[in-house]
Amino acid sequence: MTTTTTETNRDLGREMTNRTFGWFMAIAFGLGWGLGALLVLFQDQIEAVFGEISGTNPVFVLVVYSPAIAAVYLVGRYHGAKGLRSFFRRATLWRMPSAWWLFLILGIPAVKYLGAAINGTIGEFPFTPWYDVLPALLFALVIGPVEEFGWRGLALPLLQRRYAPLWAALILGGFWGVWHLPSFLLSGTPQSAWSFGPFIIGVLALSVLVTPIFNAANGSILVAALFHYQVNGPAWPDAQPWENYIFAGIALVVVLLNRKTMLRRGDGVTEVLLPDSEQPEPGRLASGRR
Repeated sequence: MTTTTTETNRDLGREMTNRTFGWFMAIAFGLGWGLGALLVLFQDQIEAVFGEISGTNPVFVLVVYSPAIAAVYLVGRYHGAKGLRSFFRRATLWRMPSAWWLFLILGIPAVKYLGAAINGTIGEFPFTPWYDVLPALLFALVIGPVEEFGWRGLALPLLQRRYAPLWAALILGGFWGVWHLPSFLLSGTPQSAWSFGPFIIGVLALSVLVTPIFNAANGSILVAALFHYQVNGPAWPDAQPWENYIFAGIALVVVLLNRKTMLRRGDGVTEVLLPDSEQPEPGRLASGRR
């Protein structure tokens, strides 16, 4: 008989509850905002020791990694080393319907270029010579996408136990957006040049968009990380703030087309650990439900 994810969780340790979500947010915000406050208050001093605010500054990296750190800590605390191995195996899942892959690979860049065209920045390319973009692309893989071990790796499945996917996505999107607030107060970050209002609209829309993709991919952390990577892609032209509004429009269409599953509780991936069985077929949830 195939082992279900819930049975696997029980074998590995205590079952995670709604309280676990609260602990996740407390750690992610405590670490992220705590270090973020230090960066805001003592930016010159920290930069003198660790360098400018970027992906090479270890304090800034810890801020970015705080959701992932929170998730890894909690999974380890609840389920130990075996549970962590099961959790990380979700970063190997890649199967999902081809339409979502097309949106991930082509749709997100199309939104970026459309937003840049409206913005008048479509011809901008911030790298000279052009091949300087190559290390930036590689570096971007290990910064923002790592957040997804926390946001979609742990938080979204826990929320989908209690709420339909749409409401879970909006709740998590609100937390996700507010968590970025210190970046708006720091010079040298992309967010320091943006308006917070349009950013929140965009983050809520992105959270709604990535949720059915995540569920269709059986709770794949890999797919969520690639979505995050595409949205943050350093090669795309500056499309702020218009990309936020375009993503919001697309999110509305996606919800309307998928309203049955987006508005029905129980139609989202709800488990944090991957069962020992083989990867499910595309579109089948890790919990065993369709």
